[in-house]
Amino acid sequence: MITTIRTKSIKSAKTLLWMMILVFSVTSCEEYLDVQPEDKLAGDQVYRNVYDADAAVIGIYGKFMGLAEKYVMLNEMRADLMTTTSNSSPYLKELSEQNVSEGNPYANPKDFYTVIQNCNDVLKNFNIMLSAKKFTQSQYDQRYADVACIRSWVYLQLGIQYGSVPYITEPIETLDDVRNINKYPKLTFNQLLDELVKFTEGLTYKNLYDPSSSLVVTVDGYNTSKFFINKECLMGDLQLWKGNYLEAAKHYKNVMETGTPTNNLDMYRVKFAEVVTHEDLAVGYLRNSEMDATTLVDSNTQGWRSIFGRDRDVLWNTEWIWSLPFDSDFAPKNPFIDIFSKTRGQYLAKPSQRAIALWNSNTQSNGFPYDARGPKFTYKMVGGDPVIMKYIYKYEAVAGTNPFKTDGDWFLYRAAKLHLRYAEAANRDNQQKIAWALLNFGIQSAYTPAGYNNTTGDATNIKQTFLPFPYDFDARQGDFPTFRSIWHRGGGIRGRAYLAGVGAIGNDMITTENNIIDEAALELAYEGNRWEDLVRISLRRNNPAYLADKIYDKLNKEGNPKAAEVRAKLMSVNNWYLPFTWK
Repeated sequence: MITTIRTKSIKSAKTLLWMMILVFSVTSCEEYLDVQPEDKLAGDQVYRNVYDADAAVIGIYGKFMGLAEKYVMLNEMRADLMTTTSNSSPYLKELSEQNVSEGNPYANPKDFYTVIQNCNDVLKNFNIMLSAKKFTQSQYDQRYADVACIRSWVYLQLGIQYGSVPYITEPIETLDDVRNINKYPKLTFNQLLDELVKFTEGLTYKNLYDPSSSLVVTVDGYNTSKFFINKECLMGDLQLWKGNYLEAAKHYKNVMETGTPTNNLDMYRVKFAEVVTHEDLAVGYLRNSEMDATTLVDSNTQGWRSIFGRDRDVLWNTEWIWSLPFDSDFAPKNPFIDIFSKTRGQYLAKPSQRAIALWNSNTQSNGFPYDARGPKFTYKMVGGDPVIMKYIYKYEAVAGTNPFKTDGDWFLYRAAKLHLRYAEAANRDNQQKIAWALLNFGIQSAYTPAGYNNTTGDATNIKQTFLPFPYDFDARQGDFPTFRSIWHRGGGIRGRAYLAGVGAIGNDMITTENNIIDEAALELAYEGNRWEDLVRISLRRNNPAYLADKIYDKLNKEGNPKAAEVRAKLMSVNNWYLPFTWK
């Protein structure tokens, strides 16, 4: 049964909210989710005021966090950058080899629909609350939009993984009804995207929660503002999937320009390296020792690795747009330690040889023949085996003294992903130069004339695109006259990674797109993006081989005798999708 969210015997809804905010769950989210298919509020103890509405929102996120493992494994193990270990279950091997059985728990869509069903129930009761004047229009708009966008996000994942799925927007009697095709016919993926774009773009409220909202607080070091889905990023992704590239770029640009001269110029700019202090999120070496590989900045508090290891401080805030924390003191349990740790987990997944080869095919600015984001940060060799580290840096830092402190994060959206998605949209909208700039060394580099002198040259009419929104970038930095425009610190994805550039400003659309998606593999590996990137590009080009060849290469490099068979299977788009069954 699906539910309204009940406040338990706690002194006040505000106290409950603060406790739940800490990790979006208290002991078990089941205690707060007990869904009933009713048209009215279920008594005096639920949906009484804005704090009960807050508890409902937090309860949704508690349920949502249960999708973390499935999201990562479906989008990474099915793709080309992750593979199994000798410890992996047959179910994970099925994902890797594209031969998923109906009983595979990773392929069970029921978990997705459990979240959707709870979203539907909450949205219905929010409507009732508004009619009963239980909270203000503004309070309603913000909370309704948040839960609605979580539902749209889950539906997008269902479309990516299963192709055709039922689209249900009202609470139903039982989840088993989802399987009743007569009641709830399936929409094709393209039809589903149409519905999601129409509904999500039609929401009244598209911003983050107002800073004065009772949902935006700081508890035990956690500020909740980055816990909630970024609606503009979601709408950008939906429009990108639909091929509405200008609309996608508009949404992405709105997020990219969150920082202004009056708050934080580094916000979501993918800032260049601080070569002296290394208080940055960049790949870097000790100054004047760049040719010494042992001076690579490699810690949880400095450099590129710290994107995943540092606390939620000011610098963390400039990269992360949406990230959900796992806390060892509260449910749900962090699933990633068991998956990735070799010394204290089960070590169920590792980098593929194809992924390792991709990182090793790049050259750093100092000539080192590898991308440090790969073998130095994203994974490390432990006892002769490659271990994915992104999810376990925080745990490994304390495990020696406190192995029960299993804190970690579910990585959902960050600035680098935002820039790559924007570049993908811009490129398809015939803005190759802008796409190339963000992919490589930033707007300032791409729009500075050869031979320009920063200390004596006139910066008035350079270092900017002179294009209308969303392609208007101003990266001026000069002293005659003095300019410090909002994009002057943007260093580009590969610039921040200390890599040589790829492609050229005049490259054709397909070449630029290939470079963008390859860069997404290098930068965002194991963060849950790879399968959907391959599917999106293959569908856009009507070219199944784009996806099939990469899966083949992964399996072939492992010596898997099924590699050619899998490639042949994936040349049919219908074989990309999981069986839509559950038990």
